[in-house]
Amino acid sequence: MTSKPKILAIPGSLRHHSFNKRVLAIAAQGAEKAGAKITSLDLIDYPLAIYNADDHEQNGFSQNALRLQRLLNTHDGLLIATPSYNGSLPAVLKNTIDWASRPNQYYQKSDIFMGKTAAIISASPGSLGGVRALGHLRDVLTSVKVHVLPTEVAVTFAEERFDGDNPDMIDQEMRQTLENLGHSLVEMIRQTCLRLDTLPKNGRHTSHPHRIM
Repeated sequence: MTSKPKILAIPGSLRHHSFNKRVLAIAAQGAEKAGAKITSLDLIDYPLAIYNADDHEQNGFSQNALRLQRLLNTHDGLLIATPSYNGSLPAVLKNTIDWASRPNQYYQKSDIFMGKTAAIISASPGSLGGVRALGHLRDVLTSVKVHVLPTEVAVTFAEERFDGDNPDMIDQEMRQTLENLGHSLVEMIRQTCLRLDTLPKNGRHTSHPHRIM
C-alpha cells in the first residue's frame, strides 16, 4: 500500500437516486478527508449473469467479472452500502461477490478479497434502516476473508434525511457519523498494513459488530 490507501466504494443498488448511493458518497468523503483515494463503482456498468459453475466451465470466465477482479485487486479496502431486499442483501451485490471470488487463470479462489478491510452501511426509508442486510453482508464478506470493521451504520428513515433527490444530507449528525465511518476505515487500513509483519500468515481476526442507527 502507498501512503494514500485506495478504497473501492460499492453501492448494492442499481437505482440512479438510490439512498444507498447517497450515503455511500458521504462516507467516501470522510475517507477522502482522512487521506484515502476513492474509486466509485456502479454495478450497472458490470452486468453479470447469475453465477453458474457449469456455465463458467463451458463458456469461460465472464469478462466483466475479470474487470471487477482486476479493479478489486488494486484497492486496499472496500466501502459498501447495501439496501435490504426482504431482509437480506440484493442479488446483484451477492452475485458480484460470488463472481469476484471465483478462481480463474489469473486468480485463485478468494484471492481478490483476502486481507482487505471493509466498512458497511445500509439505508432505507423505514425504521430498521436496512439493518438486517448488514448481518448477511458481514457474513458473506467474512467468508471470503475480508476483515469488516466492527462499527456499521444503518441509516433509518433515509427519505427524511435528504431534500428530495438532492445528494446533500440535511441531517448533519448522521452526515458526521457516515464521514466518521469512512475515516475509521482509512485508519484501520493503515494500522493493518503497519502490523502485517507481526501477524501469522493464516491469522484471522473475528470482530463483533457495533451498530449505529
